[in-house]
Amino acid sequence: MPGGFGTLDEFAEILTLVQTGKTRKIPIILVGTEFWSGLIDWFKNTMVSAGTIDSQDLQLIKIIDEPQAIVDAIFDHYEHRCFEPSAEEHEKMLDL
Repeated sequence: MPGGFGTLDEFAEILTLVQTGKTRKIPIILVGTEFWSGLIDWFKNTMVSAGTIDSQDLQLIKIIDEPQAIVDAIFDHYEHRCFEPSAEEHEKMLDL
């Protein structure tokens, strides 16, 4: 949902934890294309170009507007995996 500095802080934190493998991959969904698209464009045009993030990192994020599509994205993510970390994820988390 649209938010302020606290939301940006939490967003950056979960992106960093997932990107570095310190936590398991989870759906990171931003609600509101109009609100979030400028930030994501900046990620693409500035951060990727500067080499501070990889373009693959952007695949961690989904921007979705419709409530049912949000629910579907969450269920799709967990359809073929359990809620517990996989053996690979567990091993990465032990390597903190």
